[in-house]
Amino acid sequence: MEDRKRALVSRLLQYALVHYILKIPFDEIIIKRTLEGKPYLECDKLASEFPNFNFNVSHHGDFVVIASEPLCLVGLDVVSYTTPQNEDTIEFVENFSSYFSSLEWKNIMDAGSSFSVLVEFYRYWSLKEAYVKAIGSGMATGLEQVEFLHIEWNDIQVKVGGEILKEWRCWISELGNGHCVAVAKGHPRFATESYRVTLRRSEFDGNEYHAGLLLPNVSFVAKTVEQLIFMSIE
Repeated sequence: MEDRKRALVSRLLQYALVHYILKIPFDEIIIKRTLEGKPYLECDKLASEFPNFNFNVSHHGDFVVIASEPLCLVGLDVVSYTTPQNEDTIEFVENFSSYFSSLEWKNIMDAGSSFSVLVEFYRYWSLKEAYVKAIGSGMATGLEQVEFLHIEWNDIQVKVGGEILKEWRCWISELGNGHCVAVAKGHPRFATESYRVTLRRSEFDGNEYHAGLLLPNVSFVAKTVEQLIFMSIE
């Protein structure tokens, strides 16, 4: 039941975002999903400053989180640092060892206490989820080929198949109350075929693309469910 409530809030949040950013009336908003489950806005009236308006949403623990981008692909994943019930923390983390590179796995297991290991695991996991959600694959297969490099969780780089993707940016934010959210944004040409056809443009010259890639990271804004409902009826 709790997860169903989060899913309902997720749906409301998507409509509220589209209405707030694009000023589309709620009853005219059409949100569909690709074959892989990636949500997208069906709209042929996007302004030129939003050539690839897209968004991604995630829910876990106490939060439902959404992010959008006007040009780049965007994916995000929120996690609660929840200690597994009826299972040893280290054993729980070890169940996912095959999804990490040797460097990532070393960083996770060397984090210190069992809770520190759990936090390190969740941070890497959320980044991997954010990346696959950004490209629209919605699949966990191949996550071991997606590696994240960082300096104290700053200057995060994503490496796929041994190659650093210079046209991507990733970061981690702490939401408080034992939660973090990972965001990944990157070039539209990395999108899966079913997702790329929902975008207006997949090619840009270098200057135009990097202007979009380097847009400032905006802090998340907290809204209550009551505030979202009020937005939908005002």
